[in-house]
Amino acid sequence: MKTTTLYDGRHRWIAFGRDPDKPEKIIDTNQYLIVDGKRALLMDPGGIEIFSAMLASVLRFTDIDAITDLFASHQDPDIISSLGLWDQALPHARLHAPWLWEGFLRHFGLNHIEYVAIPDEGSTLSLETAQIQFIPAHYLHASGNFHVYDPAARILMSGDVGAALEPEGAPMFVEDFEEHIPKMKMFHQRWMPSNKAKQDWIRRVRALDIDMLAPQHGRIFRGDDVKRFLDWFEALEVGTAVG
Repeated sequence: MKTTTLYDGRHRWIAFGRDPDKPEKIIDTNQYLIVDGKRALLMDPGGIEIFSAMLASVLRFTDIDAITDLFASHQDPDIISSLGLWDQALPHARLHAPWLWEGFLRHFGLNHIEYVAIPDEGSTLSLETAQIQFIPAHYLHASGNFHVYDPAARILMSGDVGAALEPEGAPMFVEDFEEHIPKMKMFHQRWMPSNKAKQDWIRRVRALDIDMLAPQHGRIFRGDDVKRFLDWFEALEVGTAVG
């Protein structure tokens, strides 16, 4: 599994993805880890099929006992169906996820990890030095949905917003925004159901200081491409079936 360090300051951000050994018909996903001293937050840790690859990759950056917190932006299996295995590996940890999805997420297996329900308005998580914010992103695309913002690193982990569908082995970062648009357009039009919710998210996110926008699928946006994406997404009519 390919790993990329996004930020290395008082704490560290690592992105995981582009697993060449994943099963052929499993959609490619990005996972993210914050390591802050003796505490770590693992975000959208992935599906059951990539659990072993993720565990091996994560342990290159932190001890297993340091993974005190998990985050699930919503209930989809590609981001959290590995929960039952993490529940066995991290019995001391807490899962931060939308209150709306608790009854659904428990179907993946949750016997040891503590479920910390995020209220609709969002919440914060204090690690050792990092102050992590859970930003509302409801209906983008799940009805209960959150993104993760780190004001020190200036990174927004944006879940399915910014996602793209690409061939295997694509680069981790957007290199040509205009060329990247066709890879995003259908995904956003089909999976994002509400223009009103989209505009609310745009308003929230424009108020943040962001150097990188890191989605769950596809490539990471950085620098001026963050604003280019926000401008493009704001103008895009969503909630349209293509076919």
